[in-house]
Amino acid sequence: MNIYEVAKKAGVSIATVSRVINKSSNVRPETRERVEAALKELNYRPNEIARSLVANTTHTIGVLASDVRDSYHANAIYILEQEFRKKGYHVILCNTGGELEKKKRYMGLLLDKKVDGMVLVGSVFKERKGNSHILDASQVVPIVMLNSLLEGENIYCVACDDKAAVSDIVQSLVQRGHREIAFVYDVESFSAMAKLEGYRFGMQAAELPIRPEWIIRTESGIDGGRNAVNIMDAGGAACTAVIASEDNLAAGILKGLKAKGKKVPEDVAVFGYNDSVIARCTGPELSTVDNKVGELAREAAGMLCRVLQGEKISHSKTITAELVFRESCP
Repeated sequence: MNIYEVAKKAGVSIATVSRVINKSSNVRPETRERVEAALKELNYRPNEIARSLVANTTHTIGVLASDVRDSYHANAIYILEQEFRKKGYHVILCNTGGELEKKKRYMGLLLDKKVDGMVLVGSVFKERKGNSHILDASQVVPIVMLNSLLEGENIYCVACDDKAAVSDIVQSLVQRGHREIAFVYDVESFSAMAKLEGYRFGMQAAELPIRPEWIIRTESGIDGGRNAVNIMDAGGAACTAVIASEDNLAAGILKGLKAKGKKVPEDVAVFGYNDSVIARCTGPELSTVDNKVGELAREAAGMLCRVLQGEKISHSKTITAELVFRESCP
């Protein structure tokens, strides 16, 4: 069924049918009712490609994540898709991995698909050695960075204050009598570096020393956490508390400590980050940080929709995290 048959059925011009389909206000109510009845009777489905050419919009958003298996990314993607769907947008999801060339390739693909805007999920999309590919893409469509910060005329950012959150963890540990506190992280992303800065800031504010052997870089995942315990043990870092930059690292740290006969929290307190499902599946359950992924995702979607509607909005917003105390650091 095509638009010509709908126009004939309703007794109107093709232009009038087009205005009804595109929800133009410049149509008489009785005419709109007649056209809508014809559309329904003939089971007409508008050609989305043709509509996008007329309206200069595809009503499609590109969402990029480096690893959709990660619970943080998965939660953010789920909420983003829901929020955009409520606003009438379709979502194209790209699982980019961590390689810069793949990120560039997917951004180019989305531009070729004529998306109206993009959301980059996670701080891994901010490169340490230049972000010209993001800046170039933002010349074509607006870009929202979820949990990262990058200045640009058509770039909008919403991020959790990871530095403040880790500094608050240190303060809480100090109040519980801890003085030798380690920090474990896996990648040098924008978020991880903010957390490390928060650790340093908190230790300095408490007038505590920061020893090199207390800061451990390890591989990602549970195995990385286990390995961090071995590194600390080999380096003589007899810490009474450990802060991990991710819950999965913290889960590995729990396993590593148990293997060495140490009790949590009696011998060592452990703090994770992200308040993922992992934090509630460990024994003991992990104290962690709720970095408000839902709030971040809803704000990111709202930002992009407001920009696409022509609103002038702030280019950045910061969300405050919340410490969640469980058995590993009561």
